[in-house]
Amino acid sequence: MPSTHNAFQNRLLAAFPPEDVQRFFSDLRPVSLPLRHVLYDVGAPLDHVYFIEQGLSSILTSMSNGSTIEVGMIGTEGMVGVQVLLGGLTSNRQFIAQAPINALRMNAARCKAAFDQSAAVRGVMLRFAEAVFDLASQTAACNRLHSIEQRCARWLLMSSDRVRSDTIPMTHEFLASMLGVRRAGITTTLGELDRSGLINNGRGHVTITDREGLEATACECYEIDHRRLQGLP
Repeated sequence: MPSTHNAFQNRLLAAFPPEDVQRFFSDLRPVSLPLRHVLYDVGAPLDHVYFIEQGLSSILTSMSNGSTIEVGMIGTEGMVGVQVLLGGLTSNRQFIAQAPINALRMNAARCKAAFDQSAAVRGVMLRFAEAVFDLASQTAACNRLHSIEQRCARWLLMSSDRVRSDTIPMTHEFLASMLGVRRAGITTTLGELDRSGLINNGRGHVTITDREGLEATACECYEIDHRRLQGLP
């Protein structure tokens, strides 16, 4: 655990009162998780939670044919495993490292005890849980109503905000899986964004080169997410 309360990069931990951090979060341990690492698979027991200090986790819904689609993402604003606080024992979604993750991990039961016993911790956690639910709802509407180009621009911007970098590690196949579309559609869309000067479509990564232009290309859902992210502790 960081030697001082202010040393936390995770916004949830930084928002907790120092006395609650000392009382409930003394068993935080640093972990480093590589790109595409599975934090939880569907049906896995929720033994630990992860407060992200750097990097990004995708929340995926899987279908019986093996296809997946992203329904949310979590960066330094949150925690992987929030369903524990609501009584969950196993994961109903898959959580993977969309970008390499540095996190502070702790026992899930101890985190639930902090949530139950501290009103301050509970208030911060509930605001984050609400944000996760709101993001899933917004993503469902976005996937149905907006074009691949708009959704791709939104995804790149949302990822960039959470990793705090204009360069996002990804492949065309991975992004196609995240958005639930064919790889050929992603390749065409990224090529158009590149030719427009909005991104640099590199091998294994994308770099945003014109953020203002990419924001203009994205659907309204990005601005909603951006405000939601800024409103969290």
